[in-house]
Amino acid sequence: MLKKIKPYMMPISMALGAIFYKPFGALSFLTPYLIFIMLFLTYCNLKLNEIRLSWLHFWLILIQLVGSMAVFLLLNPINTVLAQGAMICVLAPTGTAAPVVTGMLKGNIAGVTAYSLLINICVAVSAPVIFSFIGNNRSLPFFESFLAIGQRVFILLILPFALALLMRRFTPALTTKIGSYSGFSFYVWSFSLIIVTGRTVEFIMKQNRTSYLTEIIIAFGAMIMCISQFLIGRGIGKQYDDTVAGGQGLGQKNTILAIWMAQMYLNPIASIGPGSYVLWQNIINSYQVWRKRKTL
Repeated sequence: MLKKIKPYMMPISMALGAIFYKPFGALSFLTPYLIFIMLFLTYCNLKLNEIRLSWLHFWLILIQLVGSMAVFLLLNPINTVLAQGAMICVLAPTGTAAPVVTGMLKGNIAGVTAYSLLINICVAVSAPVIFSFIGNNRSLPFFESFLAIGQRVFILLILPFALALLMRRFTPALTTKIGSYSGFSFYVWSFSLIIVTGRTVEFIMKQNRTSYLTEIIIAFGAMIMCISQFLIGRGIGKQYDDTVAGGQGLGQKNTILAIWMAQMYLNPIASIGPGSYVLWQNIINSYQVWRKRKTL
């Protein structure tokens, strides 16, 4: 039954969140815990001896960190909320499902996994600095704002890896057993998607009708960011004979985390960006998988 439903979980989750936005929106406090579980399951299945860092990873990180700020500075004079929505679509780390899709496309799974770990660490360090300057905590002194944001983001992104690392050192059998259930993270992701969709719809319903145009523009901007990152990632990856890994590493985002960060530290309407990015990246991934299977 679950296998039959699985291909349709993304639209089902978003539909449930949109229809029952009030009860599911009220569960938004669960989002960081669900993100933690997804990352922990992924890292328990991670084999450190397979991790190989390359220049491809360096360029992708540079694009995400520098590119996110460049996008914000470019769009901020036009509309701050649009700038925040586009920026978070670039800054967001690689999604936990990226290695799975990379495998379907016959790409370098170990390379994407290594990049996913690396970019999560980089975002954990850089996001508090970025949000301190452009987020909703700008009224606070920088150091106080940095600590407030850093405490949550760093713990959320780094602690799952540290815990998995310690368990692999002292309880390897248990860690391997937990890692064997990494597929369960897909269902955790689906439930998270219901919650963040509900939370996003709740914000939309509370807005004035005049803001609907802004929301549509943000969603359109997210589409441009999505297509651009897949194309740029594939272009850079091609230079290192790693086209698929480059595209998935840069283009496929942890949108659940991005929506949570936008709702927590930016204008909540900016979460429309990563919220719609979910749709765009799944359309691109579906097309890539369909095209790959057609050529086999």
